[in-house]
Amino acid sequence: MEHKKAGSRGIEIVEQYFAFLDRHLADLLEDRVDDMLTISQIAQHLFIAPGHLTNTLTKETGRHPCYYYDLKIIEVANKLLLNTALSGSEIARRLTFDPSNFVKFYKSITGITPAIFREKKVLPPVLPIEGKKYTR
Repeated sequence: MEHKKAGSRGIEIVEQYFAFLDRHLADLLEDRVDDMLTISQIAQHLFIAPGHLTNTLTKETGRHPCYYYDLKIIEVANKLLLNTALSGSEIARRLTFDPSNFVKFYKSITGITPAIFREKKVLPPVLPIEGKKYTR
């Protein structure tokens, strides 16, 4: 396996992508933006082509950008489930989901519903997302 030089452009793109996801999801929760962005829109904000973003993240991490986007959404949802009294429906709406679609999305990633996570405060040891194929 080839070692990457610290500061290589690929690593820089990965770091920029993760930082952008964190900012974007914080902006959603603070009502500074109204909609979840697509990978193409994120690439535009990062001033790179969508295909280049996808290829770079896949090459550098072994995973599609959507994999990390989905995990970040779950991470934010979990923090809200554990640290607020917001209902599952309100959390879904704050993350721009229809509540019933959010439960399906959440369960497809974690294997459990948001309500079960809130009750048990722990995710299963192996998440269904690990076997999920991303081709978006």
